Amino acid sequence: MGEKKSLRETYGKTLVNLGKIHNDIVVLDADLAKSTKTELFKKEFPERFFDMGISEADMIGTATGLASAGFKCFCSSFAMFLTGRVYDQIRNSIAYPHWNVKLVSTHAGISVGEDGASHQCIEDIALMNVIPGMTVLCPSDSVMTEALTRELYEYESYAYMRLPRNDLELLYDEKDSFGIGKSFVHKIGADITIIACGAMVSVAKNTLLRFQSMGIDAGLVDMYSIKPLDSKTLEEVLSKTKGLLVAEEHSVIGGLGSSVAHFASEKKPIKMSFVGIEDVFGESGTPDSLFEKYNLTEEAILKKGKILYDSF
Repeated sequence: MGEKKSLRETYGKTLVNLGKIHNDIVVLDADLAKSTKTELFKKEFPERFFDMGISEADMIGTATGLASAGFKCFCSSFAMFLTGRVYDQIRNSIAYPHWNVKLVSTHAGISVGEDGASHQCIEDIALMNVIPGMTVLCPSDSVMTEALTRELYEYESYAYMRLPRNDLELLYDEKDSFGIGKSFVHKIGADITIIACGAMVSVAKNTLLRFQSMGIDAGLVDMYSIKPLDSKTLEEVLSKTKGLLVAEEHSVIGGLGSSVAHFASEKKPIKMSFVGIEDVFGESGTPDSLFEKYNLTEEAILKKGKILYDSF
């Protein structure tokens, strides 16, 4: 296992670095700046930071007002509160009038851990996916998080990016490039290609040699841009692999798997399998124990991959 780094810490530090260069960036939070790490921006630029308290709807409304005055706004809170509690405001106050507001959540998925089902948002990608014109990003390590945060500053539209609570293994370095509507191809497998995002990318990467030892040629694509999808790469994958296995720390309903399946069904129908959270809520526990319970593990990927391979 390689070095791990905090994606939310990286997000906070990147906001500070952007703030040193650009006077038009403002950051809003809903009483969770210490946890989302936007407190780093607050300490450096208190005049451009707005703590809205436990009032997420007010945060969204204020951000749209600031956006209308030409500011580039980053709003942060836990995924459960940022996407679920204020869905109406995001849809009608940001997306419909098309304001330049970036929504960056932390504490997404079941890796929130002991806080339990009330705080484990496993529906956020689905909620944001269905909003017309919404961009949805799910980075898999700290290097990518910094690159995509910078990309979001330059992006002249609204967008959502989800980050976990726990640290993730470093997968990339400074020479790697990332962008909205792109993906990172580790390898396209002749038999199976795993399409993964977020925390599941490192889990999936660890299975590749194990698949090889089973006589299965498996590959991996980090599909961090969930909307828009990297259609060019997906078309290449569909032309070269026999089956797809999608892995995500999110409900199997409405997330990355649903988007990839929709794309494949129109371009080139292919056998698929899915590793994700079934139609259930999470529960309290350590991240590792929850990943085990909900089958977000190397063993789950290997088992479903073997079944998929045997079906060819």
